[in-house]
Amino acid sequence: MSGSQADISLSQLMARPKADLPPAEAIRALADSEGRLALRVTPGARSEGIAISDGQLQVKVRAKPQDGAANDAVLGLLAKALGEAPSRLELLRGATSREKLVRI
Repeated sequence: MSGSQADISLSQLMARPKADLPPAEAIRALADSEGRLALRVTPGARSEGIAISDGQLQVKVRAKPQDGAANDAVLGLLAKALGEAPSRLELLRGATSREKLVRI
């Protein structure tokens, strides 16, 4: 075994895969004329990602739905996909529901 193959660190082996994110344009196309976007959220998921299914955005986050942690994770992941700051997004409805409405 060569030295470069043996030099893989434990952190590299344990690293989480990057979230699957659709293009920002595809996400923005789902918003209505007022910039509102409907989401279906799966908190406590095994992996994070965003998918478009039947004209609705489906967001999976690892965070559990406790003390707003999942909502913060959803806004953070959506902001990353859109190339925006999380503070630019606003949760309009669904703070305690899987169905959410966000202004982008």
